[in-house]
Amino acid sequence: MNSLDGIRVLDLSRVLAGPWCTQTLADLGADVIKVERPECGDDTRGWGPPFLKDNENELTKEAAYYLGTNRNKRSITCDIANPEGQALLKQLVLECDVFIENFKVGDMKRYGLDYESLKIIHPKLVYCSITGFGQTGPYKDRAGYDYAVQGIGGLMSITGERDNIGGGPQKVGVAVADLFTGMYASVAILAALRHVNTTGEGQHIDMALLDTQVAMLANLGANYLIDGQFSGNIPGRMGNAHQNIVPYQVFEVANTPSGERDFIILAVGNDRQFAKFCEVANRDWHKDPKYILNQDRVKNRAALVPELEACLKTRTKKTWLTALESAKVPCGAINNFAEVFSDPQVRHRDMVQSWDHPLKKGIELVSNPIKFSKTPVQKRNPPPMLGEHTHQVLKELLHLSDQEIQSLKESKVL
Repeated sequence: MNSLDGIRVLDLSRVLAGPWCTQTLADLGADVIKVERPECGDDTRGWGPPFLKDNENELTKEAAYYLGTNRNKRSITCDIANPEGQALLKQLVLECDVFIENFKVGDMKRYGLDYESLKIIHPKLVYCSITGFGQTGPYKDRAGYDYAVQGIGGLMSITGERDNIGGGPQKVGVAVADLFTGMYASVAILAALRHVNTTGEGQHIDMALLDTQVAMLANLGANYLIDGQFSGNIPGRMGNAHQNIVPYQVFEVANTPSGERDFIILAVGNDRQFAKFCEVANRDWHKDPKYILNQDRVKNRAALVPELEACLKTRTKKTWLTALESAKVPCGAINNFAEVFSDPQVRHRDMVQSWDHPLKKGIELVSNPIKFSKTPVQKRNPPPMLGEHTHQVLKELLHLSDQEIQSLKESKVL
C-alpha cells in the first residue's frame, strides 16, 4: 500500500514544474493521468539528445529529459481545444481529486476548464495552477521560464564567482525554480487534500515560479531584509564561499599524482568544528582572537582565507578527506556524474532504479529520495509512451465502449 492510494490526479501540466509535482504524487501512490496533446505530447519528449535507445540499440523518440520526470504515471491524449475533448476532460474531472495545469493565465477559462467552471461540477476538487508569475499582478501575463525567473528572482545575483575577480551572473546547473515550485506544489496539494477531508471543500492553488524563487533566497533574503535594505550591504556573488560562515567553501589541495589540480569542500559549521579542523591542519588559528568565533572569522575573512588556501595545498585530497572525516569535520569531494552514480552511498540508498520500458528493458533512472518505514515508495509504471493508457483510462473511468473510443480517435479528439 502507498501513502496516496485512492487519490487520482488529472495532470494537464508539461515540461518540468508541473510534471515534477505530479511525479512526486505518483511516487507516493496517486493515480496520475497525464493528459497530452495528440501526436506530439509533452514538449520534453523531444528535448534531446540524449534519446533512449531501444532493445536493438536503435534511437527512439523518447528523450531522457521526459523519462526523468514522468515515472509512475498513465498517459492519455486529448485535444483540449476541441469541444468534445473539453467535454471528455470534464467527465474525467468528476473521477479525480486533483487537477493540475501550467497553461498561461486565462487559457483554461477559454476551454471551460478553469477552477471557477470545474468547482461547479466538482466542489471538492483541488485545482493547482502553476505559472511563472502567478494569477495576479503586473507580470501575470508574461511567459515565465526558469532561467528568467532565476534572474528576476535574485538567484543569479548571488550565484557565480565573486565580481571582484571577474565573476558575473550564473544560473544554477539544473532548473531549480521549476523543481522547487514542483515540490512546493506537491506540499500545497497534500495540504489542500487534508482540508477536503476535514471540510469537504476544495480550493484553488496559485503557484508561481517567481514566488518560489523569492522564498528560496532563504538566509540571504533574511540578510537583506534584516540588514541590507538599511545598511546597503546587498548580498552578492561569493563564488564557492558562504555569506555567513567561514571557512565554508571550496579549497584547492595538492595536485593529483598525474599533476592535475584537485579540490575539496570544507564546510566548518561552528567554532568547535573549526578547532578540530585546526588540530587536523596542525595550526593554531582557533586560538587567535581574530578567528575564535565565526563572527570574527567572517569579519576577518580576507586575512584568514589566504592562510587556509596555502595550508590546504600542502596535502592531497585523499589525505585531507581521511583526516577530516575521522575528526568529524564536515568536508567532501566534488564528484562528477560518473562518480555520483557509482558512489557506494548513492547505490546503497537505491537512488538509481531499473525500469522495464516498453521500448527498452532495464533503463536506469534516478529514484525518489523519500524513505518511509510503513508505506515505501513503489515502482509501478515506467514513464509512459504517448497516449499509452488512453483506451485503458477511458474504459476504466468513463466506461466508454471500444466503438466510442474509436470514434473519438477518428474525430481527432484523442
